[in-house]
Amino acid sequence: GCGSVSAMVYGTASIALLSFVVWAHHMFTVGMPLAGTLFFMYMTMLISVPTGVKVFNWVATMWRGSMTFETPMLFSVAFVFLFTIGGFSGLMLAIAPVDFQYHDTYFVVAHLHYTLFGGMVFPVIAGIYYFYPVITKKMLSDRLGRWSFWLIFTGFNVTFLPMHLTGLLGMPRRVYTYPGGLGWDLTNLISSAGAFVVAAGFAVMVWDIA
Repeated sequence: GCGSVSAMVYGTASIALLSFVVWAHHMFTVGMPLAGTLFFMYMTMLISVPTGVKVFNWVATMWRGSMTFETPMLFSVAFVFLFTIGGFSGLMLAIAPVDFQYHDTYFVVAHLHYTLFGGMVFPVIAGIYYFYPVITKKMLSDRLGRWSFWLIFTGFNVTFLPMHLTGLLGMPRRVYTYPGGLGWDLTNLISSAGAFVVAAGFAVMVWDIA
């Protein structure tokens, strides 16, 4: 209804405005003054409020609706789930004392991908499957679409969920190799396997479109 539309509009506008004053949450470890650290920490935590409004708005839109779970809807529901996980890990990163442990580790990589891959790529794929028949007058295979979804969704979580633990174990970002015996081998192996599953899911989608 009108209220849900207003909530979505005001939530989006609030996120846009707050986004201008949270940039230093990437810099908690550089030695900012305490006042600056606290300001950016609280502003970053505050941005979770309109984000939460948007998530509840999406869920309320689906609540008690006559939903059917074709491929576009599967990707859409997965987006809400994955974006919410990214939001929770972002709230953890917003807490400055805790960020000293997480900063510049694979925990940040996991958060980034749950937010951007889960929050942007999944809706884009949903849009492709939904609008492809409208634009081309040709239907995509729902069976192949479901295969694509489950491969991408499963592979995504197998890839990035263990990265939270990899980061907590201290693995820094932006390294291409590392010595053994640091406890990072298993989680990286699992993540690598998951990445191949994601690639297989995209291959199915490309095959379907082709």
